[in-house]
Amino acid sequence: MPRLYVVATPIGNLSDISPRALQILRDCDLIAAEDTRVTRALLNHFGIDTPCVSNHQHNEERRAASLPQRMIDENLTVAVVTDAGTPAISDPGSVLVREAAELGIEVLAVPGPTAMASALSVSGFDTREFAFYGFLPRGGKELTQKLLAMKRSGVPVGVVHESPHRVIELVRAIAGTLPGCRVSASCDLTKLHEKTIRGTADEVLAMLEENEKAEKGEYCLVLDMSGVALEEEKPVVQASPEAQLVEALMQGCDWREAGERLSAQGMKRNDIYRARMAVQRFFEQMTEEEDEDDE
Repeated sequence: MPRLYVVATPIGNLSDISPRALQILRDCDLIAAEDTRVTRALLNHFGIDTPCVSNHQHNEERRAASLPQRMIDENLTVAVVTDAGTPAISDPGSVLVREAAELGIEVLAVPGPTAMASALSVSGFDTREFAFYGFLPRGGKELTQKLLAMKRSGVPVGVVHESPHRVIELVRAIAGTLPGCRVSASCDLTKLHEKTIRGTADEVLAMLEENEKAEKGEYCLVLDMSGVALEEEKPVVQASPEAQLVEALMQGCDWREAGERLSAQGMKRNDIYRARMAVQRFFEQMTEEEDEDDE
C-alpha cells in the first residue's frame, strides 16, 4: 500500500532529527527532496542510501502530476523533505501532499523541527493565538499594506521569515508602520551561534544596525501587535452618480466625456444613463425657475 510521509528535518542542529524520521528515511523507497544535494549530505551523515528525486518550488507541479501515480503503480513509499524544517510550511511539499491525497494515498506526518515553532517558543510573548505569514512583500506600499492588514486581522501575534540581507529594512518598516509593536528576532536557530533579540521594533532595529554580523543567518521574527494602536480608517464617502456627473461637467467635460469618466470607474451604463436624465431634468427645472423669475 503506497504511503507518503511528510518528514521534518533539522533546521540547524543535526541532533534534532527524530529516530522515527531516520527510520522512515531508511525504509522508504524514494525521497522527494527540495534540494537533493542538501538532503544527500544529511543522509550521508546518518549512513542512509535511499535514492532521491528533486521536488522544489519550480518543479513541484510537474513532479506532483506524476509521482503519486507512480507510487500507486509501483506500490512505493515516499518521504518528502525540504532543506530544513517541515515540508509545506513556507516550503515545497503542499502540492505533492494534495495530489497524493486526492488519489487516495495515505499521507502521514513525521513531526519535528520548524523555525516558526522554535521562534515562538523563545519569544516570551503570549502565543496562544498567532498567525504565520512566511515571507512578506519586499517593501514599499505592498509591505505597508500587509503589515496593516496583519494588525487589523485581530490576531495579536504574527510570525514571519526574512533573509539576513533584508531583515533591517523589514524591522524598519515594522517600526514605522506599527508603532508600539514588540519584536522577537531569532537568527541561526538551533545552531552554534543561535541568537534572539527582543524589544520594541525601534529597539530591535537599533540592535540589528549595531551588529556587524546581522546579515548572516536566516531570521524568524515574532511580532507582538497587541500594544499597537492604529488610527481608525475613515470611511470613504462615495459621491452619487449625479454628483460625479455634475463635477465632470463643471471641469469642462461634455456629456459623452462625463459618461466615459464614470464608465471607467466601473459604473454600469444604465446607472450612468439614469444619472444623466436626472441631472438634465434638474438643469431644465433650474432654467424654468429662472425664466419664471425673469417674468
